[in-house]
Parts: sequence; C-alpha cells; structure tokens
Amino acid sequence: MRVLWLANGCLLLAVIWLGPLLSAWRGSVTAHMLAHMGVVAVAAPLIAIGVALRLASCRRPVLTGLPIVASLVELLVVWGWHAPAARRLAESSLWGTALEQACFLAAGLFLWSTCLAAGSTNRSSSNAAGAFGLLLTSVHMTLLGALLALSPRTLYQFGDVTCFGTTLTAAQDQQLGAVVMLMVGAAAYLAGGVALLSGLLAEPNRRVA
Repeated sequence: MRVLWLANGCLLLAVIWLGPLLSAWRGSVTAHMLAHMGVVAVAAPLIAIGVALRLASCRRPVLTGLPIVASLVELLVVWGWHAPAARRLAESSLWGTALEQACFLAAGLFLWSTCLAAGSTNRSSSNAAGAFGLLLTSVHMTLLGALLALSPRTLYQFGDVTCFGTTLTAAQDQQLGAVVMLMVGAAAYLAGGVALLSGLLAEPNRRVA
C-alpha cells in the first residue's frame, strides 16, 4: 500500500512537471498555482504517507517540535517564491523553474511527513503539534491567496496571458490563480489539520472505552 501512495505521488509530479503548466503556460499565474498546489497539497502528502510511517515508528520526542518548524519553512518558501522578483526568475529560465519546484516539493514533504508522523504517534503533544502545523499552514496560505486576489494591481504580468487555450488579462489571471490557491492549497491543509485534530479529540473517548 505504501508503494501505491508513493507511485501515485510520483506520477502526479511527472504530469505536472512534464506537462504544459510549466512550459507552454509558464507565464500564467493560474498555471503556476495549479502546478504549485499540485506539488505541495496533493503529490507531497501522497509521497509523505510512507515517510511519515517510518518517522512515527521512531517515537522520538523531536516530532513534537518539527511540524511547527516545517510550517514556518513552508511559509518562507511559499511567500518567498511569490515575490515578484522570484516569480520573474522562475518564469525566465528552466533552472529558475526547476529550483522553484524543488523548493516547493522539499518544503511540502518536510511539512506533511512531520505532521502526519506526529499525528500518528501516541503522544498527545505530538498529535497536537501535527494538527497545529497543518492548520497554521492553511492560515498563512489563505492570507497569501487573499492578498493576491484583492491586490489593487497586478504583481507579475501586465499583458494578456494564455492558459488552457483561454486568453486572460493579467488581473484575471492573478485572481484566478489566487482562487486556485485558496480552493486547493488552503483547503487541503485545513482538511489535514482538522483530521489530525479530530483524532486528538477522540483519543480521550477511546481511552475511556
């Protein structure tokens, strides 16, 4: 089963990285967000499931602090690569795109693996840290998505862009990309955090039973 999760995650990465999202539509914020969210919010947790099981078997107290550190790393990576200068670097060269995607994958794996590992231990403090790490990430990703959607000016492009064969203005493209971040990224981290939190809240009932 662990191999199946890993294979599905790697297959999704191949579709994202070898498809038009990062080639023909590289200049589109919407395409960028679809690739970004596909990596950090879908592929990374699929791959991290097997890794998390290995980490959880260690039963180390260090798992209590790692999810918070991982969430802060994710914050720095995501917000850093969405600065206009960093976006221009990623759009202008293949090496820039590769570096950006590698950072996204590394941060996503670090976060999901540590949070899931912490959430699968028998330590209440570790379970709470795992849930908090994902919920904190959902909050800062929601904030970034809202800022991009409500920005009074375009931050990345100033002309029309093409995505999925549709021509969008720079403003429309940025707003649609922000919606993708909110609906896919923020929602995935929120769902993961709530799932871990519900398991933590159900633990006292299991003990009583």
